[in-house]
Amino acid sequence: MQEAMIKRAKELLADGTVNRVMGWKKGEFVYDTTPAVFETAEELEKEFVCNDFTQANLSKYLIKESRKEGKILAFLKPCDTYSFNQLLKEHRIIRENVYVIGIPGGPKLDMEKIKAKGISGILDVKNENFTLKIETLYGTETMPFYEAVSGKCADCKSKKHVVYDELIGEDGDVLASRRFDMVEKLENMTSQERYDFWRGELSKCIRCNACRNVCPACTCENCVFDNPKSGIDQKAAADSFEENMFHIIRAFHVAGRCTDCGECSRVCPQNIPLHLLNRKFIKDINSLYGEYQAGADTTSKCPLTDYDTDDCEPSIVHERGVE
Repeated sequence: MQEAMIKRAKELLADGTVNRVMGWKKGEFVYDTTPAVFETAEELEKEFVCNDFTQANLSKYLIKESRKEGKILAFLKPCDTYSFNQLLKEHRIIRENVYVIGIPGGPKLDMEKIKAKGISGILDVKNENFTLKIETLYGTETMPFYEAVSGKCADCKSKKHVVYDELIGEDGDVLASRRFDMVEKLENMTSQERYDFWRGELSKCIRCNACRNVCPACTCENCVFDNPKSGIDQKAAADSFEENMFHIIRAFHVAGRCTDCGECSRVCPQNIPLHLLNRKFIKDINSLYGEYQAGADTTSKCPLTDYDTDDCEPSIVHERGVE
């Protein structure tokens, strides 16, 4: 796949269709990959990579890249295309300045899950018939592929690209995902149990802003949490109230727009399952207003920004027995 992607990118650069390429750059280790822009065939040959660790959603970077001179080629996985579409709907990406090539998605791997097995000194990781062969400084280790699958891929909602100019590989289908299972588990807890769960998780937050900065739905030039008059700008939370406030307000801000790409949880250095907050909103929107998937198209209106005479009333929350 990587060779085919490099070949096609070089062709599009050579014929002038695009003047740069967005993909992933090699790091010091096989699992150390970073979103990057390549401008020459030589850069592509030397540094471009697409492997089991290229999880990063590239759509958000296209907000600024699509406003630069010329057209950029972007390799987008299925989950990335939902975010891309949502950003198009919000007029955050200039479509004519982006050439989208859809590529197969995951499942991608989470290096932290491999390290959690006590494996260290990792030099290389290869997938051989769904068994990981891990070369380390101390020898070769193996583990089942599925045990290292990234959380954002474990409950994948779709293998289908919702936007592209061309595809490399075959397109997939929308999946019968079980991504709301954990949300339902939380809903079945008592209010105190839920509170204790989230306090335990959010108390780990160090306010690094990684979740906000990586989120394709967080695109404000000036975030409310950057306001120096708020008293909480750019600092670690002073108490549990501030810890809760940051994440709950952020979740409300992306409600109805979150495509459930899972980037927030992926980049969290404290491993807080932030995606569960977003999934709770998605699940409630589906329940109260009908099935809706953000980013599935560029024309439908989000239930929270549209009005219908059949919309539920506030009392429905109490009727459903939600504490």
